[in-house]
Amino acid sequence: MSVDPAKLQIVHYPSPVLRQKAKPVDTITQEVRAVATRMLELMFEARGIGLAAPQVGLPWRMFVVHVPATDEDDDPDEPPRSPDHVPPTATATPQIYINPKLTGFSRDLVAQSEGCLSIPGITGEVRRPSSVTITALDLQGESITQQATGLLARCWQHEFDHIEGVLCIDKFLPPDKRRAAKHLQAMEEAAGHLGTAARG
Repeated sequence: MSVDPAKLQIVHYPSPVLRQKAKPVDTITQEVRAVATRMLELMFEARGIGLAAPQVGLPWRMFVVHVPATDEDDDPDEPPRSPDHVPPTATATPQIYINPKLTGFSRDLVAQSEGCLSIPGITGEVRRPSSVTITALDLQGESITQQATGLLARCWQHEFDHIEGVLCIDKFLPPDKRRAAKHLQAMEEAAGHLGTAARG
């Protein structure tokens, strides 16, 4: 399937591609690199911190992430960080993860509000492990392994869910799931789809 990256746009719920389990990227071609670049553009335009290939209509196991460091990431008991030091809650530069795998989940679960660029206007609390390890390929086909905590760890898990066909609304805590149901139903009706607001 030939893809014109310039024509890619963020797709919205309830687009069927958001519920597909994505397939591995067999070869990292110029087309794949161009798609990754376009995904970063769309992510920045939407002021997001992550975007998965299914969110632009492609059932590929790939996502992009950029979680900038903030003053809140600094430990008050430690000396100020140097400009080139990046805390484990953030990324120094935009990152592309191809065929990612997540391991090393921490046992503790932290509830935090999440939103999604494919489901605008809806947020809800989701419980996730506070730290995780990711292994993936970069755009050069090299294997990378990184560890993260906090918002970056949450972002990886959120985007990984996307390539599994899972949305954050599936994991909302019950009060937020109930609150979101009417909005989701309206989105389904507007798209001409029938079905439940969220699985689970």
